Amino acid sequence: MPTLKQLKYLVAVADQKHFGRAADVSHVTQPTLSAQIKELELRLGAKLIEQNRPSVILTPPGREIVRRARG
Repeated sequence: MPTLKQLKYLVAVADQKHFGRAADVSHVTQPTLSAQIKELELRLGAKLIEQNRPSVILTPPGREIVRRARG
């Protein structure tokens, strides 16, 4: 089960389209945010984000999780 914190981080990445900026608006370090996203992917058994420097793209499962998190 994902944590609320992990879902907030995923939504921040979706909004910012950048891990560093998402970390800034989430008030955490980028390594912390990245680790939580990685843990979320492991918990859900799905890749949620494709990194395409300099931005990120949500996968279809990632978009669905963000949609549900926004409620």
